[in-house]
Amino acid sequence: MSILAIDFGGTRVRAGWFTPTLEVLAREETLSRVDEPIDRVLQRIVDLAAGVVPAGATIEGIGISAPSPQSYTGYIRNAAVVPHWENVPLAQIVSDAFDGVTVYMENDGNLAALAEYHMGAAQGANPALYMTISTGIGGGVVIDGHLFTGRNGLAFEPGHIKYLGPDGKVHSLEDFASGRALGRIASEKLAASSEPSVLRDLPLVTGKDVGQAAREGDALALGIIEDAGWWLGLGLINVLQMYNPEVVVIGGSVSSLGELILKPARKVIQQYIIDPIYYHDDIIQPARLGDDVCLIGAASYARDAVYG
Repeated sequence: MSILAIDFGGTRVRAGWFTPTLEVLAREETLSRVDEPIDRVLQRIVDLAAGVVPAGATIEGIGISAPSPQSYTGYIRNAAVVPHWENVPLAQIVSDAFDGVTVYMENDGNLAALAEYHMGAAQGANPALYMTISTGIGGGVVIDGHLFTGRNGLAFEPGHIKYLGPDGKVHSLEDFASGRALGRIASEKLAASSEPSVLRDLPLVTGKDVGQAAREGDALALGIIEDAGWWLGLGLINVLQMYNPEVVVIGGSVSSLGELILKPARKVIQQYIIDPIYYHDDIIQPARLGDDVCLIGAASYARDAVYG
């Protein structure tokens, strides 16, 4: 008797078969291919999940990590990675495919926070915050060992912290520090200057390209990452002063830049935090669970619901 977990993202789908102690016994993944018809994508999710369940095994519960703000409803709606999915009852579809087993579905950022709390860089921390910095910026909060999701399940969207930008317009943190932002800002700087950069050789500059160029010492890319770290630091100040957390775990593809982006962020925090008591040298931690963080979170969420 074990837990089936599914992580449905805009790029990949992962499935895992977990023991009640969250030991993974089987794991598979495939491309989501969300550009295909919805029915085909749904069948791919079900087939992948079925492939990790041993013959004759009893499924005690199913956990799903989904890229939708109110995933706890069981529906996919208003999801940026699948904008054409509107009111798709993913939880019910999966439940029906597995003989009515109860499905526990939640937002991917929330479940990543839960996973890092149980098995990663935030173990035992209270409050524990998780921020994923990737194409966009999301996150989750664990307080007293439980997810804090707010009145409508929409709590903690750090990517949408607002700023008055250099252009005099109101912007979100995502506009300055996400992977999408890094690519856009680099393209704008290349068009507006003749500064030499390896990025000029690329037909389309992505955030991943900017990060790689920065690691190789490209001056333009390094400047973009440092600026992103400055904005990230301001965002973290807001987070620290609102939640007074014990730890903030940073995950996502952009976080792989490590100190290139975190060093300027820490500098900003130390300069502008309202009181030094909010900050200590170990409060910002890199995520430890890698690509499986949401899969583990989904298993943990279902496990807690089933076994208490």
